[in-house]
Amino acid sequence: MRGLITGGTGFVGSHVAEACSKRGWEVVALARVGSDVRILERLGARLVRGDVTDAAAVREAVRGVDSVIHCAAKVGDWGQVAEYRKANVEGLRNLLEAVRGQPLHRFVHLSSLGVYEARDHFGTDESEPLPSRHIDGYTQSKVEAERLALQYFREHGVPVTVLRPGFVYGPRDRTVVPRLIDLLERKDLIYVGDGSQALNTIYVGNLVEAVFLALERPEAVGEVFNLTDGERVSKRRFLETLADVAELPRPSKSVPRWLVRMLTPVMENLWRAIGAKEAPRLTQARLKFIGLNLDFSIEKARRQLGYQPRASLEEGLRQAVEWWRKAKAEEDSVSELTAVGDSHHDATQKL
Repeated sequence: MRGLITGGTGFVGSHVAEACSKRGWEVVALARVGSDVRILERLGARLVRGDVTDAAAVREAVRGVDSVIHCAAKVGDWGQVAEYRKANVEGLRNLLEAVRGQPLHRFVHLSSLGVYEARDHFGTDESEPLPSRHIDGYTQSKVEAERLALQYFREHGVPVTVLRPGFVYGPRDRTVVPRLIDLLERKDLIYVGDGSQALNTIYVGNLVEAVFLALERPEAVGEVFNLTDGERVSKRRFLETLADVAELPRPSKSVPRWLVRMLTPVMENLWRAIGAKEAPRLTQARLKFIGLNLDFSIEKARRQLGYQPRASLEEGLRQAVEWWRKAKAEEDSVSELTAVGDSHHDATQKL
């Protein structure tokens, strides 16, 4: 099997590439110029330089592949919708156009549970209609991307499967878990409400297993699947487990949910009015993550894909923290060596 992986230099994509290689696949990866491709090179992947917005690079990347696993996306909770559409919708269109009419085993599109309405959810399944208008550019573009992918399945026969993972955590995460660890270290992590609301977690290893089930099961074609770890994880349990694994004090402070709901749009509107490039501390997307009950059913994935999450929350967070600490120590060592080298160079120049 020869598979194209987009986003192969990223968190999820690198794990998918590694799993493909272990299964004996020939891996093709679309990688931006200047991105860190050491993992892909170690796997012996064929690299095509460019990204999904580069139609020529995409056509080169899909040549002769059996399957496409589309992990690449512009993520974030701030910025213009048009920027997210360019990468997440038009980039996907480039991929779908490139494989249209080509014999293809499967096109797995990684979407997000963020496509659902920003409200409390209690066992929401795939029958829930998606909103036409969303709270931020990322989720808006992911809704539109899903619809585009399924349109190419219906109208052009592209064998699409859409996977909707929740909050992905694990080794190689350089964003959310490291940010949470930093807040724990500074004792600046605050619950919104009592922390009992559900968090839609999925360990990266469980997600990779689901990707291969989607590739293997014929009944996955044309379908959409919610994906989580399959157990109820409250925000308090997640953060306390992370604190315990990282050997840091558990968070104890909290603010009323009603207050955060009131302040969030005020802060967003103010930041937009002054043209801020960086997001405020409170955004609708962050409120959803920390304040809403995000409980989604994965019964369809269990039933049709045979999906059975293996890794527990505790084990997944332990691996995430161990990887981050090792990566941070290596970066600190490189920084120290660079600083020593610069000092030596300056002293030599003075002599």
